[in-house]
Amino acid sequence: MRLPRLDRYSLIAIFLGVLGMGWRVWLTAQGAPPTNSDEATMGLAALHVSQGRDLPIYFYGQHYMGTIEAYLSAPLVGIFGPSVWALRVPTVLLFGLFLILMFALVRRAFSAGLAVVVVGLLGLGADRVVKNQLIAGGGYPETAPMVAGLLLITFVLSTRASVKWPAFAGWGLLFGLIVWNHWLPIPFLAGALIMLLASRRLTRQTALVTVGGFLVGVLPLLIDNARSGLEHNSIAVFLGLNSAGSHAALWDRIDGGAWVGLPLGMGLCAPSRCAGWSLWWGPVVVLLLVIAVVLAIRALRRRPAPPQPERARLMMWLLLAGGGLLSLITYVRSPAAADTPIESARYLALLGISLPAALWPLWRIVASRSAWAIPAAVPIVALAATMFAATVAVTSAVPGYATVHDDQAGLIAALDEEGLTYVHGEYWTCNWITYLTDERVTCGVVNDSLGRGLNRYPGYWREEAEAVIAPIGSALDQELARRAPGTTPRAVPGYHIYPAA
Repeated sequence: MRLPRLDRYSLIAIFLGVLGMGWRVWLTAQGAPPTNSDEATMGLAALHVSQGRDLPIYFYGQHYMGTIEAYLSAPLVGIFGPSVWALRVPTVLLFGLFLILMFALVRRAFSAGLAVVVVGLLGLGADRVVKNQLIAGGGYPETAPMVAGLLLITFVLSTRASVKWPAFAGWGLLFGLIVWNHWLPIPFLAGALIMLLASRRLTRQTALVTVGGFLVGVLPLLIDNARSGLEHNSIAVFLGLNSAGSHAALWDRIDGGAWVGLPLGMGLCAPSRCAGWSLWWGPVVVLLLVIAVVLAIRALRRRPAPPQPERARLMMWLLLAGGGLLSLITYVRSPAAADTPIESARYLALLGISLPAALWPLWRIVASRSAWAIPAAVPIVALAATMFAATVAVTSAVPGYATVHDDQAGLIAALDEEGLTYVHGEYWTCNWITYLTDERVTCGVVNDSLGRGLNRYPGYWREEAEAVIAPIGSALDQELARRAPGTTPRAVPGYHIYPAA
C-alpha cells in the first residue's frame, strides 16, 4: 500500500495534522485533561507488564475491554517510571496515525479536497473529543485508528484485482484485535466484513489466511472466555454494561443521546455543556447521514451496475454513513444516554469516522463550482466554525484542570511527608495514588460507608489502613467527619487526610 504522494493536498493535511497534535501536546503539558483512576488502572497494567508481573488480557476488574494501551505504554513506564506522560505519548501518536489513515481513506474513497477538510476538522479538539483521544482509560484512543486502518485495507482489497495474501492476513488480524479490544465499533466491523465479502476478492487461500489472522488477533478474548465461564465472558459483560442504568423513557434517551450526546461526541460543545444553538447540530448531522445512506443505496441500485472501483466507493460511503447511524441508534437504546448524557457521550467517539460520508453530498456540490456551491459550502463552514469555537472554549477549562493536577501532586507529597504506605480512599482517588507513586503508596477502595469498594486490582485491598483520603466535601468526607467529630483531618488542597480509626 503506497502512501499518498506529497502534493499540495498532502502538505496542507500535514500542516493541519501537526497543529492538531500540537494542541493535544500543549493540553497534556498543562495537565489537561487531568488523569483519573480509570487511566491509572491502565497505567498499573502497563507497570505490571513492564515489570513482568502480569500480562493482563482485560482492563483490571472486568472481562471486557482489551489492554492494548497498557502494552503500548509499558516500555515508557518501564524506562521512565509511572507518569501521565508515559500513558499519553502513545495516545498522541495514535491520534496522529488516525489522521494519516483518515486522509488516505477519504482521498481514495472520496476526494483529495474533502480529505484535507476532514483532517482539519478532526484536528480540532473540543473537551469531550480530547478526553476520548488522550486519556488512556481503555478502549478509545486506539480504537479510532484501528477502525480507520481496517476500513482503508477493506477499500484497497475491494478495489484492486490482485492483492497478495499477507494483506488479507493483516485485515483478519486487525479485525480480531478490534474485537478483543472494544465492541464499540461493531457497526463498522460488520460493514467492513460485508464490503469485503461483496467484493468477491476472497479465494479459498485468502479466506483461510483471513480467518487465521482473525484468530490470532482475537486469541486473548478466546483465552479469557474459556477460563471465565458463561456468566463472566465478554459477551455477557458487554450486554450487562449496555443495559445497566435506569428504565429511562425513549424520549429521554433520544434527548440525551442524539440531541445532547451527538454534538458533544462530535466536538461541537464547550466543556461539559452544550449551548442551545449548538444542540441543533444533532438533528442536522443525523439528517446528513440519512441523506448519505439514501443516496449511496440509490447509486448502488442503479442499472447498469457501476464498475467495481466505483461500487467500492459507494459501498464505503454507505458503510461510513450507516456505521455512524447504527452507532447512534445503539447508544440511544442504552439507559446511559438518558442517565449520564455528558460523560456517556464518549460512546459516540467513533462518529468522527463518519464525518466524510456526511459531508460528501455537500462537498460534491462545492467542488462542482455550480450556482449551488456557495449555499452548499455554508453548512461546512458553519460546522468548522462551531468546532473551532468549541476547541477554543477548552482553554477556559485548562486552569481548572491544572488545579486538579496540582492538587493530586500536593496530596502525593503530603502522603510521602507523613510516611504513609497504605491508605483507603474512594474509587476516583485510589488508583492514581498507587500508579503515580509507583506503588510506593498503595490505596484500597472503600465506598461511602467505609466498606470495601470497587478494587479493580484485588491485591491492593487490606482491611486496615494507615489513613483515609477523602475529597473535600465528598460523601466519604462527610461520613468520616460524622464518625469522628473530634478529629481534625490534615487538609491539603482538595483533600482531607483522616488518621485511621
